[in-house]
Amino acid sequence: MSEVLEKMQTRRSIRRYKSDMVPKDVIEKIVEAGTFAASGMNLQTPVIVAVTNKEIRDKMAKANAQVMGSENDPFYGAPVVLVVLGEKKGTYVYDGSLVMGNLMLAAHALGVGSCWINRARQTFDRPEGKALLEKWGLPERYRGVGNCILGYADEEPAARPRNSEVIKYVE
Repeated sequence: MSEVLEKMQTRRSIRRYKSDMVPKDVIEKIVEAGTFAASGMNLQTPVIVAVTNKEIRDKMAKANAQVMGSENDPFYGAPVVLVVLGEKKGTYVYDGSLVMGNLMLAAHALGVGSCWINRARQTFDRPEGKALLEKWGLPERYRGVGNCILGYADEEPAARPRNSEVIKYVE
């Protein structure tokens, strides 16, 4: 089996992380892989913001938790959050979703755990999210697509059986 297919089949969403920070050079490789995702008309409009600052990461976690009515850390203790944003036009949700997929596969290939955390749109539609966009030099026309959390796994979840009924052939 090709290495790429093997990585696709063995990647799992990690929901328990060690506190160790992912080295910057590894984060840069993961982010670069995200920039190679396909995009509508090759416009390459999604933006990836790598958050390694604990204070900002914790503010984002608190806002994300408030959106879902919880006080728990929605980032499961992961020390890195890659925020994927897209301009509110065209295929930004699809393009950003492809970026998210590349980020998670690249992380797995480099021995880093990851998980897609929802509520990025709602978080960055809030005043505190808009303030972060402004701080990062991004206009309000950007919307959250997803948060890709990164860290070293403190668990090894097993694969769940695949649903064979989701595949149909028309011959």
